[in-house]
Amino acid sequence: MRKILVAGLAGLLALVAGATAAEAAVYPNPGLVTGSTGAHDPTIVKRPAGGYLLATTGAGITLKTSADRTRFTDAGRAFPNGTSWANTYTNGDANLWAPDLSYHAGKYWMFYSASTFGSSRSAIFLATSATGASGSWANNGLVVESTTSSNFNAIDPNLIVTASGEWWLSFGSFWSGIKMVKLNPSTGKRADSTIHHLAERFVNSKSVEAPVIFYRGGYYYLFVAFDFCCRGASSTYRIMVGRSRSVTGPYVDRAGTAMTAGGGTEILASHDAIFGPGHPAVLADTDADVLVYHYYTSSGAARLGINLLGWDSSAWPYVY
Repeated sequence: MRKILVAGLAGLLALVAGATAAEAAVYPNPGLVTGSTGAHDPTIVKRPAGGYLLATTGAGITLKTSADRTRFTDAGRAFPNGTSWANTYTNGDANLWAPDLSYHAGKYWMFYSASTFGSSRSAIFLATSATGASGSWANNGLVVESTTSSNFNAIDPNLIVTASGEWWLSFGSFWSGIKMVKLNPSTGKRADSTIHHLAERFVNSKSVEAPVIFYRGGYYYLFVAFDFCCRGASSTYRIMVGRSRSVTGPYVDRAGTAMTAGGGTEILASHDAIFGPGHPAVLADTDADVLVYHYYTSSGAARLGINLLGWDSSAWPYVY
């Protein structure tokens, strides 16, 4: 009996060791990107004539272009002449955060955030452009704002357009988590006063932010970032996901835990020399579904990360 127990224990330890080794190898390194690869809070859209337009957090919103989703070239700023309308929220800082790009009705739409670090005195604005080029973006005004007394934070916007043509904007960071409002498709402004609650955490300073919603095969997938960004190689950002049959939720993770109760299934986290991968964006491209994000190098530099998304037999995403 003792030999059986010892053998069983040895087998269990070997299994655990094997699982640990497998877990360490689960997450791939970012795919090859070249050229201008510095990025923070990236968003990407496929251009109707071919190629890609990428936007990131930066002074006046940083723009980059790519012909092949591999080599990226600087393309100036969306607002090279400043954004005086946002100064109330940024305290005059030129940096605008977390843009969200899409293309509808013959033009580019960009929602973006104005705030200061750690504050809920924040706003989400909308801009549109026929070309996406630097200096071509028109200010379409305020969409959502929060104040220091709000229980949510109006940053990190993401637009999803449903198959039936409804426009929904998710957003949020810390506080009471991820929210959603309905938009008028003709204006990109709010359609009503209702705020839907999608996700919330109750640990690690309630750190959940950077939502993006992606529809596939009858499910809406809510991707978010857990934990802490913007600390260089000490960043603990990681990408989580839940899903729902309805765009407004409820979203649950793979274990069935509601995202409003802190749920979320991890699909990418720090590994090897990749630190704090987060602020996801998802693009349905012709060759595959694509996950775009930023991460930090060991020197603390923020870099563009691109991988592909696969889907397992239970219709849950994984990164490869």
